[in-house]
Amino acid sequence: MRVCVVGAGSIGGFLAVKLAQSGNDVTVTARGKHLEAIKKNGLLLRMGGEELLASNLKATDKLRDVGEHDVFFLAVKAHQVEPIVDDISAVLGEKSCIVTLQNGIPWWYFQEFNGPFSGTVVHSVDPDGCLFKKIDPKRIIGCVVYPAAQIEAPGVIRHDEGIRFPIGELDGSSSERVQAISNMLVEAGFKSPILPDIRSELFLKVWGSACFNPVSALTHATLEDLCTYPLTRELSINALTEIQAVGEKLGASFRVPLQRRLDGAKAVGQHKTSTLQDVENGREMEIDAIGGAVVELAKIAGVEIPHVETIYALSKLLNENVRDGNMIRSQPKAA
Repeated sequence: MRVCVVGAGSIGGFLAVKLAQSGNDVTVTARGKHLEAIKKNGLLLRMGGEELLASNLKATDKLRDVGEHDVFFLAVKAHQVEPIVDDISAVLGEKSCIVTLQNGIPWWYFQEFNGPFSGTVVHSVDPDGCLFKKIDPKRIIGCVVYPAAQIEAPGVIRHDEGIRFPIGELDGSSSERVQAISNMLVEAGFKSPILPDIRSELFLKVWGSACFNPVSALTHATLEDLCTYPLTRELSINALTEIQAVGEKLGASFRVPLQRRLDGAKAVGQHKTSTLQDVENGREMEIDAIGGAVVELAKIAGVEIPHVETIYALSKLLNENVRDGNMIRSQPKAA
């Protein structure tokens, strides 16, 4: 397939290397020193003690220059989608589809939706309804990203854990295109089951990320610490209970019990969430797509979520301080 990965960061870069290695024609978009390194040396993936180099990638910082592709993996952060929406529209071919990889609740949540509040715009991730209006939902395939990876250096991606990318059509159908994309991902070494209800899987991930990610950023604690320290463990249980209530009110099902979800987070160990990594590196966090969207959906559904609202308020202020440069970046400890 002809594949374009829009945003070859940690997850986008991980996908790009594996897809290129399995024989797909891959183009990536990137910026700055990362782009320079990819153009000069290719994109290197460090995974499981191996180094995989994709030296045949086409790379650019201008999405409009990539031309038509079969599949566009939209791997930029949620708040970075709107600025490129016109560029996305400009490069779509007649049968091109978009696989969305953003954390949190996507703008398309209530599009092609056979459930309550169908056709509602999620303003926390799409303030003016721009994405809702400009991207045809029939082009979209939802995806839930479970792997963890990091940009170790310009042009170098380090895989930490996970290979699961479940996907699904927004209307729950099992189309030829979603089967083809799933097959492509499996051939590249990923697990990519086709789900009839992609929104429930999205909520399963948001269930944890809307709780653990902002609390870890606020406390600079790892997942194991959050789930072990009595007060933050109790806070996590309350927040998870509230988020589950919102999801169920909107028709989502949770295939994992709450206690198992909490224990699973604890078992990850001394892992820093991506949100905490953003704070430590002075990068803006994906607060609105995760916490803000849950708060908005709770109001739509008429569910009270005081613990989640408090976490969101605090993390929102933290995010503004990070964005405005009012935070001191984490420094490595002296040997």
